[in-house]
Amino acid sequence: MRRSDRLFQIIQILRSASRNPITAQDISEELETSTRTIYRDIADLMAQKVPIRGEAGIGYILESGYDFPPLMLTESEVEAALLGAQWVANQGDNDLATGARDLIAKIGEVIPKEMQAIVLEPVTMTPKIAPLESDNIDMQQLRNAIRQRNKIDITYKDVDQNVSERLIWPIAVAYFQTVRLIIAWCEKREDFRNFRTDRIANWQISDEIFSTSVSELRKNWYKKERCRM
Repeated sequence: MRRSDRLFQIIQILRSASRNPITAQDISEELETSTRTIYRDIADLMAQKVPIRGEAGIGYILESGYDFPPLMLTESEVEAALLGAQWVANQGDNDLATGARDLIAKIGEVIPKEMQAIVLEPVTMTPKIAPLESDNIDMQQLRNAIRQRNKIDITYKDVDQNVSERLIWPIAVAYFQTVRLIIAWCEKREDFRNFRTDRIANWQISDEIFSTSVSELRKNWYKKERCRM
């Protein structure tokens, strides 16, 4: 393990320990290194103004309120972020795809030089195989409506091309390989329903706000989904 990664992991371990002191021996066993190395690393962290309190034989704690320096990432964390961003760049709507590509470029600019090969020559990939169905609703406005709890009027066509008018309370957007679903409470059905964005004929975001919080509606939706399964 590189020293920079080990220092990061020590901070992670101290943070996860909450207010309970953790000894250098415990840290060394978790990181599979010597206690002497941990003592030296903790001394270096304290010299760098990381707010660690304690002493040998008793244990150490990390004072609350400490924030990690930005993008102090391991190789696996960078790869995970890139893999997710690659998928969104291929499968996301235009706004999210642009954001994902910008994110990949920014990660490549700020990570240490010895890690830049992970971005320039990635060993993981998310190939775009099947074509995406087009969205018949502005996805950015849809996401904003979810955050602001706006109801949405839609004209919807089902798989048999039957048309219906719905007033929905959107709570999430599910991104699949070829389609996207709006998860919402439907006032007409008085239940949760999924609506494919490519089957929406017309839509209008209402000024009317639904009273129940999005988080509460999601909890109820999860419960119903578990029961169905």
